[in-house]
Amino acid sequence: MPRVHRAAWVLPIDAPPIRDGWVEVDRGLIVGVGVGVGEQRTANGEPRTVLLPALVNAHTHLELSWMRGRVSRGQSMPAWAARLIAERQAGHSIQQRSPAGADYRSTAVVAAIAEARASGTTLVGDVTNTLEACDPLSQSGLSAAVFFELLGFRAADSDAIVAGAMQRLAALPRLDRLRSAIAPHAPYSVSPDLFRAIAAAADGRPLSVHLGESPEELRFLRDGTGPWRDLLEGIGAWAPEWAPPACGPVEYVHRLGLLNDRLIAVHGVQFADDELRRLAACGATVVACPRSNRWTGAGVPPISRFYGAGVRVAIGTDSLASVEDLNLFSEMAEVRRVAPDIPARRILRSATLDGAIALGFGSELGSIAPGKRAELIAVRIPPGPLSPPGLEDVEEYLVGGIQPTDIAWLEPN
Repeated sequence: MPRVHRAAWVLPIDAPPIRDGWVEVDRGLIVGVGVGVGEQRTANGEPRTVLLPALVNAHTHLELSWMRGRVSRGQSMPAWAARLIAERQAGHSIQQRSPAGADYRSTAVVAAIAEARASGTTLVGDVTNTLEACDPLSQSGLSAAVFFELLGFRAADSDAIVAGAMQRLAALPRLDRLRSAIAPHAPYSVSPDLFRAIAAAADGRPLSVHLGESPEELRFLRDGTGPWRDLLEGIGAWAPEWAPPACGPVEYVHRLGLLNDRLIAVHGVQFADDELRRLAACGATVVACPRSNRWTGAGVPPISRFYGAGVRVAIGTDSLASVEDLNLFSEMAEVRRVAPDIPARRILRSATLDGAIALGFGSELGSIAPGKRAELIAVRIPPGPLSPPGLEDVEEYLVGGIQPTDIAWLEPN
């Protein structure tokens, strides 16, 4: 039977907010949205609710959830990455010595998925080197774009590496809400040949890459020197034949065949204005992860300039190795802090529809519209100064940080 959900406010995301709105759902799909009688607006001081589409975490690494609290804050991105690599290697050693290590990792992934769901997330862009989060994802309520991330700065046979990765993806569970693709890690960890092979195999699917993340990355691309080269040499991954391209990160991925409307450029802390305009012109997406950038020492992303350039902006938490939780409302609060000039409505769109579009789910998730999946959440809004006609205040309240205790999932039918 169809069900009608009513709320003091409904935020369709791709249309203006609706006061005293309703959403009708049937068999898991939205069939209508409109204006009606609101619920608990002011009576007896009870909390009101705002109804909105569930959130989209456009960038995370669920397989690193076991590393929560294990990698300390970094003064620079390469120094932080070196500590991450050491901790991860130690964890793999423990896993090989004891089955309890694998159980701990799996349990951490399951808990992270539950945490994301409890804070209102319906879709994640999950970057993985091991695919170990795929089975827990298949058994959860989350949808996911799974990016099987390839590394290899001195890769000998790029085509064989890509072919092997594609075979592993073909063996994953066949679920429409789990869609997979291969992806390169970053300019300092993937050889040009491997970049080109990945781009050639993309076949119209979204492609995620860490790009423009740190000042050290720009130096590495400019002249091939600095901490990233030092790290590669230290772990035996440096390729002496590699020649620095002497350009910025956006031009570099353009030369390698990645610059198009499917590109998901994660972080972009160091992007210049002309690079942002170039990304906007081709329809690419930039994913902002400001809390993680602060923790890893990468810097503060120029989020206001992201929006000012007209590029599509999505929001991600990154992994629990570099952020305290997977609550995307908390990430929106940090976006608001970093970019106080950006309207709350645009931040909410970044955390819903724009993330869904970037991950290839835009026709199904991210907004409240007939035909889309009824993945909806209701957030409690306290009585007081947020009363009508202050709809902008409601949106501002949402980007100020919401806790899971104030979030409820609505029945889809």
